[in-house]
Amino acid sequence: YMQTLGIDHAMASFIWLCGPITGFVVQPCVGVWSDKCRSKYGRRRPFILAGCVLICAAVTLVGFSADLGYMLGDTTEHCSTYKGLRYRAAFIFIFGFWMLDLANNTVQGPARALLADLSGPDQCNSANAIFCSWMAVGNVLGFSAGASGNWHKWFPFLMTRACCEACGNLKAAFLIAVVFLLFCMAVTLYFAEEIALEPKDAQQLSDSAPLLNGSRDDHDASSEQTNGGLSNGHADTNHVSPNSRAEDSTDAGSNSNKDDVEAFNDGPGAVLVKILTSMRHLPPGMYSVLLVMALTWLSWFPFFLFDTDWMGREVYHGDPKGNASERKAYDDGVREGAFGLLLNSVVLGIGSFLIDPLCRMIGARLVWAISNFIVFACMLATTILSWISYDLYSSKLQHIVGADKTVKTSALILFSLLGLPLSITYSVPFSVTAELTAGTGGGQGLATGVLNLAIVAPQIVVSLGAGPWDKLLGG
Repeated sequence: YMQTLGIDHAMASFIWLCGPITGFVVQPCVGVWSDKCRSKYGRRRPFILAGCVLICAAVTLVGFSADLGYMLGDTTEHCSTYKGLRYRAAFIFIFGFWMLDLANNTVQGPARALLADLSGPDQCNSANAIFCSWMAVGNVLGFSAGASGNWHKWFPFLMTRACCEACGNLKAAFLIAVVFLLFCMAVTLYFAEEIALEPKDAQQLSDSAPLLNGSRDDHDASSEQTNGGLSNGHADTNHVSPNSRAEDSTDAGSNSNKDDVEAFNDGPGAVLVKILTSMRHLPPGMYSVLLVMALTWLSWFPFFLFDTDWMGREVYHGDPKGNASERKAYDDGVREGAFGLLLNSVVLGIGSFLIDPLCRMIGARLVWAISNFIVFACMLATTILSWISYDLYSSKLQHIVGADKTVKTSALILFSLLGLPLSITYSVPFSVTAELTAGTGGGQGLATGVLNLAIVAPQIVVSLGAGPWDKLLGG
């Protein structure tokens, strides 16, 4: 869709920079703020609600960017013949895309933290496996929408002079996605009951102490339980002594005075500085988790960035800016890539049910290590497939545009196989983090934000490097 607006292929990778940048800033901040949120609706749900509303607005803006650009003065030439850059539409698209990334990061951190709050440290693997399975269901629905090129036929009124088939398909799929999102959000907000955080509980989650300090005294942990504080930040109303209630009423004034000071300490800049300067206080095992997570995402992000584009260019030998047959081959390849991602999601869903038994049998660390070796083998295979596909294409005298059947089938198999390690990447690191940081100085929202730093850093590296490499290698 970006390329139908005339956005250069190499520039697409720079547009993707928004994801890791907002993830670097937003997720840790939202994690800290949700840990200390005292809303009567709970700590996590207000952020999930706000993020979902922003997502709905962002995808609507992205879907209608071509029409809005046309209304604001872009070319009046029909979209089927005009192939140049539509500046206003591109600007609206980029703004909506960045807004979408910001909203996604607002939702994902509190959602993971809510999962850890409700499950506790003893059920982390099972809870993350269930989380991953539902993610797979969403991926199957989403990639099914992408694999179908008939949305514009089912909703022909969405096509306009500025919005042709690809744009109409996107608009229709996005509007359906908004309906699904609102429904799922309502289910989450209704059934995921939270206990409002009391002022004294918020003080226990203060991050002025060393971040996620694994050397916390057993005496401190036992005293928290005695005073009615649970490891997930909720208050245990069945074990609150009369003395503590009296202390609460006595300290209410002092707590309210401290709130204003803490508000300044929890600003975005202060949160990031606090996280970075407190990395040395992480539990020892967290350093290994962060390193492996960063290296893992260094290989995953290029796949997410160029998977369907790779299928359209390298396997189908199409070109979105070429002649009619090349454009058709590219579109067919992109749809086939979406079908491959659908198969990937099916395997991801199946694999999510195998994670907990595997972790019990051989341990979470070995499961994670095996998954990374599978990723290495599959990524190496994509390079080999590209060479084979190019040789077959070059050997044809007339360079017939399209995919070799064997190469296409092999590519779909690779996409499918990657679903298993992806299910592990989406669950095991988060469950390990929840286990390592349970009962320490920071909340689960902050723990998820720290882990997210190991995800966004390699994404920034890949996004900055993808453009120059694309130009160097000629696309």
